[in-house]
Amino acid sequence: MKTINLQEKHSRFNTYWHPHQIAVVDDMQVLLAKLKGEFVWHSHEQEDELFQVIKGTLYMQFRDRTEVVREGEIIVVPKGVEHCPKTKNDEEVHILLFEKISTAHTGDVIHDLTQTTYPKI
Repeated sequence: MKTINLQEKHSRFNTYWHPHQIAVVDDMQVLLAKLKGEFVWHSHEQEDELFQVIKGTLYMQFRDRTEVVREGEIIVVPKGVEHCPKTKNDEEVHILLFEKISTAHTGDVIHDLTQTTYPKI
């Protein structure tokens, strides 16, 4: 058991939309990611996702609205809800994700941004 410094872990990678695993809690994983621009519309039929903004502002798009998630805030996307995270004005946003290990990065959608493995850092 050791403490994990989120800022230090974020400094270890520069890729966007590619989560990195920093911990496992039972059947859940804790991931860090850097975001820039717009992601992919997708859903996760069997899993919820929790997003915490560490740095910047995240715009979580849903088909009927957009929720603004600021530093220090979280949003939980319920299973089965289509969503598309994005940033604005070329801002780099740092997030922490908490989700089941079984969660596919882009659900059933296959896209150039889809990742199938997450590096452990």
